[in-house]
Amino acid sequence: MSDRSARWQQYWDRKSATYDAEMGFLDRKLFGDSRRWACSQATGEVLEVAIGTGLNLPHYPAGVRLTGLDLSERMLSLARQRAQGLDVTLRQGTAHALPFGDNEFDTVVCTLGLCAIPDHEKAVSEMIRVLKPGGRLVLVDHVESSSRIARGLQWLLERVTIPMAGEHFLRRPLHLVQAHQMQIEQRQRFKLGLVERLVARKVSATTTRAARVVR
Repeated sequence: MSDRSARWQQYWDRKSATYDAEMGFLDRKLFGDSRRWACSQATGEVLEVAIGTGLNLPHYPAGVRLTGLDLSERMLSLARQRAQGLDVTLRQGTAHALPFGDNEFDTVVCTLGLCAIPDHEKAVSEMIRVLKPGGRLVLVDHVESSSRIARGLQWLLERVTIPMAGEHFLRRPLHLVQAHQMQIEQRQRFKLGLVERLVARKVSATTTRAARVVR
């Protein structure tokens, strides 16, 4: 593990003590039913990246085979308590180098994680790598607002939150997903565009080549 990863692991280990209370407040005030919405999109073999304390676990539909990954062992310890009685495998690891082979999962889910993953471009690339052709990437996060005033406030916040906690407010995962030529199936924004929910499908290489020929 790099020094940078070790530092963020220690940060999230400490954060685990207050994480559920903080996220409960934000879910009520900002994100609404986003966890339930994201999990309802999952089918088949599912990977959740940055599963944290497992707040999404109660929302997955029956029949999915879930693997959850997080950098923080203390977060995972809380997730294991929440996962009792559920069919879920929990692993420690980094989103920068997912410990899975290519094309392993039918669905990859990441809720409120890309805002704090240091290299979010690498993380999105890794999520797409482990998706099967035709598989779905489901993302929920706070993003760059559609309001200029709100974006200014986000910029000011980042002056504090990035050095202290690695928390970014001006990222837009949609652009990274589009750069990988994923097919956008659903896109929703609300709360002044502060929250964005995405479902994108991984297009097979054959389909991509055929589309280029048609054009």
